[in-house]
Amino acid sequence: MSLLSAYAEVIGPEAVHTLERLAAPLRGRSFLHVNSTAAGGGVAEILTQLVPIFRELGLDCRWEVIAGTPEFFDVTKTFHNALQGEATGLADAQYDLYRRVNEDNARRLDLSADYVFIHDPQPAALIASRKGGKWCWRCHIDASHPHPAVWEFLRPYVESYDAAVFSMASYSQVLPILQFRIPPAIDPFSQKNRDLSDREIERALKKYAVPRDKPIILQVSRFDRFKDPLGVIAAYRMVKPYADCRLVLAGGTAADDPEGALVLAQVREAAAEDPNIHVLAMPQDDLAINALQRAAAIVLQKSTREGFGLTVSEALWKKKPVIAGAVGGLPLQVIEGATGYLVHSPEGAAFRIRSLLKRPALARRMGQRGRDHVRLHFLLSRQARDYLFLLHAMDRPEETIIRL
Repeated sequence: MSLLSAYAEVIGPEAVHTLERLAAPLRGRSFLHVNSTAAGGGVAEILTQLVPIFRELGLDCRWEVIAGTPEFFDVTKTFHNALQGEATGLADAQYDLYRRVNEDNARRLDLSADYVFIHDPQPAALIASRKGGKWCWRCHIDASHPHPAVWEFLRPYVESYDAAVFSMASYSQVLPILQFRIPPAIDPFSQKNRDLSDREIERALKKYAVPRDKPIILQVSRFDRFKDPLGVIAAYRMVKPYADCRLVLAGGTAADDPEGALVLAQVREAAAEDPNIHVLAMPQDDLAINALQRAAAIVLQKSTREGFGLTVSEALWKKKPVIAGAVGGLPLQVIEGATGYLVHSPEGAAFRIRSLLKRPALARRMGQRGRDHVRLHFLLSRQARDYLFLLHAMDRPEETIIRL
């Protein structure tokens, strides 16, 4: 079965027909996505599934990944944190390294396309090597309150694009270019989200030595301090005296995130004495993540800063209630009291965990509402539609009404 036929069974044939009508005038043109890693993190996951949808719609779509040294990714991790408001500084030599690596990648990669999408700050300076086409900067992080020095360095690059895309309107900046809001989304047919049999779930849990003898509280994320894994452990310790449960912290690190190993070591140290805390530093194992989410009683995403947090939509799609930090794009997915709860502290998370463990019927109702919410708003078919609208808008920036 084709991807589009599979989506028609979930979102309806009319929605798929809309995609086909939007794509038809764009056939014969070329599209290129560029980011900083082929695996690990939400951007790579989105592109892994979005590019095939575009191709099935008859569009010539490619995906390139920049290369960089560990020192380069140290710099871009600082950019990432600074765009999210962290007070940090960089030396002139580090800015020079950023420019140089982007120049090297511009010579190495084939950047020729009618439409070029550059994802996040790591490859943003590729715009300086633009030779043609329309270019769009896709910022996946919360850049609403960036550190001034880093933003002033990046701003001239961003202003050179034809358009910019943010996950939420509040993330945008005052820019002299077109700006669009496109929240990210999940693919319900990927290994991470497809339906699993009980046997597949049991096999995956056995592989990672996670028993199902008590309710599982789960957080899936990279080992990143902004995901607050230490705060999750603190919340679990507050719940444990009142409700017997297991905590699973599952994830890995991305090639462009040099802080991951340090955070993982801190998490392991904090969890070391409790056999009911499972810290799983996993390779790319989407089926196992799927199984853990389906086996969980409650899923957490207790981030302190978050661009969007696709793991929340993944859990909601699997009918799990989600307790999340009230930051970034998480409130778009977690509707307070309907699909889960938003919290501001480990104490708040612990209170909501205890409440849901005591009220399983409420947890099931929240899970069903969560799946319906994701079907309407956060499947990749909707994101593909938004990108197609964006392409038409970039083609005709002066028109307020576009007729196909």
